[in-house]
Amino acid sequence: MNNNYDQISREARTRRTVVRVITYALLVLWALMVLFPYYWMLLTSVKSYSSYNAEYVPSFFTLHPTLENYVSAFTQVPLARYFLNSIIFTVVTTGLMMLVIVPAAYAFARLQFKGRDLVFSLFLALMMIPNELVIITNFQTITNLGLRNSFPGLILPSVTSIFYIYLLRENFAQVPDELYNAAKVDGTGDFKYLIRVMMPICKPTIITILILKVIECWNSYVWPRLVTDDPAYFLVSNGIQEIRENGFGRENVPAMMAAVVVISVPLIVLFLVFRNKVMEGVSRGGIKG
Repeated sequence: MNNNYDQISREARTRRTVVRVITYALLVLWALMVLFPYYWMLLTSVKSYSSYNAEYVPSFFTLHPTLENYVSAFTQVPLARYFLNSIIFTVVTTGLMMLVIVPAAYAFARLQFKGRDLVFSLFLALMMIPNELVIITNFQTITNLGLRNSFPGLILPSVTSIFYIYLLRENFAQVPDELYNAAKVDGTGDFKYLIRVMMPICKPTIITILILKVIECWNSYVWPRLVTDDPAYFLVSNGIQEIRENGFGRENVPAMMAAVVVISVPLIVLFLVFRNKVMEGVSRGGIKG
């Protein structure tokens, strides 16, 4: 009987080992598929223009890397200006959005007022409106106000988000009512309670929203392309198209890849630094109780 038990145990271990090997093999394959475009972008950016054009068959490595493409990215085109514009747009938009959504989420989660649930349902219903219709309306409004080719025209339509209000409201609603009642007994006002209790408890979700908004602003393309035709207000997202058309030229792929690498680095570093907070915030946003 012991022999049968040992055989069954060995077979179970073998099955687990096979499953584990297959799982890791698939994960490695998936990782290679995801990371390869980034590797190819970085590799191309360190190839010289002549060596890249001389390749009849694409080479997956280079023995003579060069940084001349990165120098060109900042000297031949106004990439530094696009960077500055994107930083201003991202920081101001994200800051204003947080000033809007945090009190709104707190009001829907904690305050009691007539029609609260109805108003919140109407807010959620607005998420069903196609983004194209919103863009058309915003464009008409910004044009009528004479805010095209200006930072207010870029920023104002993005200072709120129904989805982020919903996400933060759900997180606020998980904080026990006993804390709020105890704070009220101690004479703590709603604003003080929000700043000193709710926000520290829900810090992972708030950081997640901040990072997602930064990524959204940094990658924004359609709206900046609509309301700006002056290169002085181009962001990195639509500035890269200007670089392609009027900067390096379509044939200078290595220089283009160098510009794309430079533009991508801030977001990659941001995610790597705060990835644990992002995962914690997303998981907490989906847990009730």
